[in-house]
Amino acid sequence: MQNEENAKIRHAILKKAEGFDDDALNEKPSQEEWSAIQILDHLQKIETTIAEGVARAIEKNQQKKAVKKPIQLSVSRKVKVDAPKHTVPEDSYFTLEEMKERLNASRNRLYEVFTAADDETLRNNSMPHPVFGDVPLVQWFPFIGYHEKRHLSQLEETLRKVNEKKE
Repeated sequence: MQNEENAKIRHAILKKAEGFDDDALNEKPSQEEWSAIQILDHLQKIETTIAEGVARAIEKNQQKKAVKKPIQLSVSRKVKVDAPKHTVPEDSYFTLEEMKERLNASRNRLYEVFTAADDETLRNNSMPHPVFGDVPLVQWFPFIGYHEKRHLSQLEETLRKVNEKKE
């Protein structure tokens, strides 16, 4: 079920980006804002970070339980959250095709990690989140979808601004 939801959100994100050429996707609406490509870069970096973090936590299996967190709040852009340094996008030019490859690789790694894990291990271990504190591993897979939903609205806003600059 969660696979389908995450796949739908990813599909919607890529569909939005596909209507633009690489130059438009790499254009920032302003100096302070990310380009569409940078948003996609951030998404693949977050997904890779989460997949590797969950894999390490599963391997350690420290039985560090945590209560479920209201991760669905991640969708709201009312609360500004600074991206952790290692997930800040590069200021480099990428094609949409290059970014799609990176996104596919990060999603495949995420699936690999969660498919290999058993439910008990995912429920009985946790990993820290910068806003929510310790989050059970079982919630990290759906978190990816909520996080991408948050950035889907940012992507739409960014592309609208870039389009308006051209008019």
